[in-house]
Amino acid sequence: MDFNLTEEHLMIRDAARDFAQNELLPGVIERDNKQEFPNELVRKMGDLGFMGIMVDPKYGGSGMDAISYVLIMEELSKIDASASVMVSVNNSLVCYGLEAYGNEEQKQKYLTKLATGEQIGAFCLSEPEAGSDATSQATTAEDKGDYYLLNGTKNWITNGGRAGIYLVIAQTDRAKGHRGINAFIVEKGMEGFHVGPKEDKLGIRGSDTHTLQFNDVKVPKENRIGEDGFGFKFAMKTLSGGRIGIAAQALGIASGAYELALKYSKERKAFGTEICNHQAIAFKLADMYTEISAARHLVMKAAWDKDQGNNYDQSSAMAKLYASKVAMEHTVEAVQIHGGNGFVKEYHVERLMRDAKITQIYEGTSEIQKIVISRSLIKG
Repeated sequence: MDFNLTEEHLMIRDAARDFAQNELLPGVIERDNKQEFPNELVRKMGDLGFMGIMVDPKYGGSGMDAISYVLIMEELSKIDASASVMVSVNNSLVCYGLEAYGNEEQKQKYLTKLATGEQIGAFCLSEPEAGSDATSQATTAEDKGDYYLLNGTKNWITNGGRAGIYLVIAQTDRAKGHRGINAFIVEKGMEGFHVGPKEDKLGIRGSDTHTLQFNDVKVPKENRIGEDGFGFKFAMKTLSGGRIGIAAQALGIASGAYELALKYSKERKAFGTEICNHQAIAFKLADMYTEISAARHLVMKAAWDKDQGNNYDQSSAMAKLYASKVAMEHTVEAVQIHGGNGFVKEYHVERLMRDAKITQIYEGTSEIQKIVISRSLIKG
C-alpha cells in the first residue's frame, strides 16, 4: 500500500486549491446570500478542465483518474460546495453516464460540449413521489415509433436552470417494473420542456436547483441511452460513481470547517491563553482531525477501486455514508469552537454547516447507503 500522492496528483490538488482560494473565496458569502453562481466562474472551471475531469481527451476531457477527481472536489468544497456540486453532477452523473453507456454519435454530439464546460448537464431522476424509491417513476416516455413522448415532473434537479443537456429517467412500460425504465437525453429548448422556479434552500444556495416539467416533449429515438429497459441499471451504475463525488464534497466541507476552526483556536484567547491550549478545544480538534482523516481514506479507497476497475458499489456507499456524517458533526463542532462568531456569516463556518446537511440526503440518503452496504455484506 502506498498512501503518497504522485507529483501529478499534488499538482492537480494545488491547482484546485489555488482556484478555490483566489477565485471562489472572494464573493462566496454574497453568492450564498443572493443564491447565485456566476457564469464566468463556470467558464473558468471549464478552462481548467474541472468539468470533464475523467473524460477521455478525444471527447474534450482532461483524462484524469478518480483520485484526481476527489482531490479537486475536496479543495473546491472547502470553500464553496455550490461550485463543487455543479462539478460533481456534470462529471459523475452526466459525463460518466454518456461516456460509459452512450453510443459514439451521442458522445460526439453531447459529451464533447459537456467535458469542456461549453454546456452543463443535469441528471433527472428524483420526483415528488420517487426519491429513494427510484423504481417508482411517474414520468412516462411513450414509444411513438421514431420518437418518445415524455410527460412528467422531476424535482430537486441540480443545474436545473443552467443546464443545456438533461439525462432524464422515465417509465416506458410499467408492467415490466424497473426493466421498463429508460434513460433519455433531453435538450433545453425542446417544445413542452419547462424549467420551474429556483428552490430556496437551506444550504448550497448558490447551486441551481429547480423542478422540471415535461409536457408531451418529443424525444428522438436516437436520444435513448442503451437498449430498451436499460434506464434503471443506467441510473444505479451512474449513482455509484456519483457517490464518490458527493463523499469527496462532504470531506471537503468537513476539512474546510476544521481548517477554519484550527486557525481560529490559535488566534482567539480566553482565560489568558489561546483557546487551542484548553483541553476542551484541543480534544475537539483531535477528534475532528482523526475522523476527517478516516473519511479521507474511505473516499480515496472508493476512488482507487474505480480507477482499478473494481466493483465500487460498497466502497462508494461507505465513503458517502461516513464522510457525510463527519461533515455534519464536525461543521457543528467548528461553529461551537468559534462561539458567537460561528453564528455569523463573516466567519464562514455557519455556511459550511448548512451545506453539510445535503450530503446526507442527495444521491442516496444515508439510509439508502446502509441498504447498499448491508446487502453487499449479506451477499458476500
